Amino acid sequence: MWVNVVIPVKNGARFISDAIESALGQTCVKRVVVVDDGSTDGSAEMAARACDPRVILIRGGGRGVSAARNLGFAEVERLSPAREREQGWVMFLDADDRLVPEATEKLLEGVGADCVAVYGGYERIDSDGRRIGRRRMLHRRGKPSGEVLRELLAGNFIVNGGVMLIRHAQFRRTGGFDETLRYCEDWHLFCRLAGLGPIVWRPRTTVLEYRVHSASAMMSGRLNFGHYRPAVERVFTDPMIIGKVDSGDLVRLRRKAEAHLKTYLACQAIRARAYGRAMMETAEVIALLPSQAAKALAHALGALAGL
Repeated sequence: MWVNVVIPVKNGARFISDAIESALGQTCVKRVVVVDDGSTDGSAEMAARACDPRVILIRGGGRGVSAARNLGFAEVERLSPAREREQGWVMFLDADDRLVPEATEKLLEGVGADCVAVYGGYERIDSDGRRIGRRRMLHRRGKPSGEVLRELLAGNFIVNGGVMLIRHAQFRRTGGFDETLRYCEDWHLFCRLAGLGPIVWRPRTTVLEYRVHSASAMMSGRLNFGHYRPAVERVFTDPMIIGKVDSGDLVRLRRKAEAHLKTYLACQAIRARAYGRAMMETAEVIALLPSQAAKALAHALGALAGL
């Protein structure tokens, strides 16, 4: 099996070495392509210090994370022989996160020939790399596996691209990340992938350490639903996605997706200790979709408990 890891970075000098080292530590990894997206803090210089020929540094045009990921994949394709382009796997790792040992091996073990992508779970770490929260209590929780498009349309349960390996050929078929989307671009991609075939869940398998720090937009508590609305519109008008679902289901699934995003915003606000905003988002979930009230409250309580 061949695995290539693409790491986009912009002003991530503090953490980029950790991300690179964690990728190089995977026995299946053939290349680690770091795409510097216009850093001014020495991130590119830090990446260039990696003493391993598998690390390839390229310069992006400061056009955002989706463009950087697509540029990194294009470089992987350019360097890969035909067999690898058809049979290899790619992972998109954020520059402030890191893979756990043997992550790619665990994901690829016994993977089926029809599998489009495979994903596992994650733990949270702080700026210094210490695990925080109580996500280990969720290890026995199941997640969707197989034909998961409808479940994904109702909400992004995969969460982070760093927990997923994607077949090169299938990523190519999606057309890559939508560079017009600033937020939830990964959810849109996951939905496109799910329209192509099975996405497999690896239960009780932690593959990623997701870093929580003050510079992370997702953890700041400052985002609102308006930031996510363009992605909702894109997902529910994309022919590659909606063509796979009965039109009668789309309205119901869209309402669930909006409730899911508002629940996520409420949980992130709790983690940022913006409790007033969390209460507002939770109230909006209940108003939008009363049937999701118990679920929204359970997630909010889980965030308070550190899950």
